[in-house]
Amino acid sequence: MNTKPTYLSREGETGLRQELENLVNVRRAEVAARIHEAKQHGDLSENAEYEEAKNEQAFVEGRIQTLEGMLKTAVIIENPRSDHAALGSTVVVESLDGLETFSIVGSAEARPADGKISNESPVGRALLGRKAGEKVTVRLPNGSDFTYAIKKIS
Repeated sequence: MNTKPTYLSREGETGLRQELENLVNVRRAEVAARIHEAKQHGDLSENAEYEEAKNEQAFVEGRIQTLEGMLKTAVIIENPRSDHAALGSTVVVESLDGLETFSIVGSAEARPADGKISNESPVGRALLGRKAGEKVTVRLPNGSDFTYAIKKIS
């Protein structure tokens, strides 16, 4: 059983609770209806609709278990109001590529394309505990180093 905390913002927790509610109250019933309908077509051994519906049911049930586990271990991130980068901080950095803004979130909410990086990612780990004015170097998966200068933390 996973006892590792799932760090979530209030918005992230709300989103996961809405997804869970939809899966339990809507999708589960839809899939059950599809399975019932597919059974009406006879021989299940060569029934593609039945197999597809059973696969979808397995996905829905697995996602429900995942969401329930995440919400059970959820730790809500409050905006830290600190001069050090922490979970919930928004950090403006400068690199050779120019200025970038990152919000440090838990891994369940990470969306790098939207500027939301996980506290467990290489960049997130490098920024945690740092102050504006400091430089951090991040080792990339290809083995090269990338340097950021921290401009602002909010």
